[in-house]
Amino acid sequence: MIKNATQNFVPIKEIREGIVILNDGSMRALLSSTSLNLSLKGEDEQMGIITGFQTFLNSLDFNIEIFLQSKKLDIRSYLSLLKERQNEVEEDLLKIQIKEYIEFIQKFTEEQSIMTKNFYIVVPYDSLNIVSSEKRISEEDFIKNRNQLMQRTSIVMSGLTSLGLTVKGASTEEVINLFYKLFNPNELDTPKEK
Repeated sequence: MIKNATQNFVPIKEIREGIVILNDGSMRALLSSTSLNLSLKGEDEQMGIITGFQTFLNSLDFNIEIFLQSKKLDIRSYLSLLKERQNEVEEDLLKIQIKEYIEFIQKFTEEQSIMTKNFYIVVPYDSLNIVSSEKRISEEDFIKNRNQLMQRTSIVMSGLTSLGLTVKGASTEEVINLFYKLFNPNELDTPKEK
């Protein structure tokens, strides 16, 4: 019962070929992007990047959404690897050094919030053919709408790449994992296969 109630608040009908299909039949492509640290650039280069980004945004005849996901870095697997290495080492001095390093890393990450930042761009395509929320989008409509969405995605990728960013489309698995983490922020693991 609760699961169905929660699903009523999520406007996603399905995720197919890395594309999010919303309840109304509209589609969203999700791109992930690297970032640029403007403070490391010279003043002229900064202005060039800002002007280029402004030109890129003004060239679009559709909306995009840019969002940033910040999350605390999970170092558990790294610490496990270090502990394994500590157990494998035979020299006592090296064991002590690894133990002290593990303690340093644990203390440091407890005192300092070490965050990872992921940048995403959402590219929309709203079909003129509205689909019923109960009906699955036909394969023919999906292909036609996907092609339109991919044209938009290509424009966005090209514009951002020209600014020096690395941009790639998200796969179905990446999209599912992202939404799972967005709707389950306190869980660190990815969704379990059923």
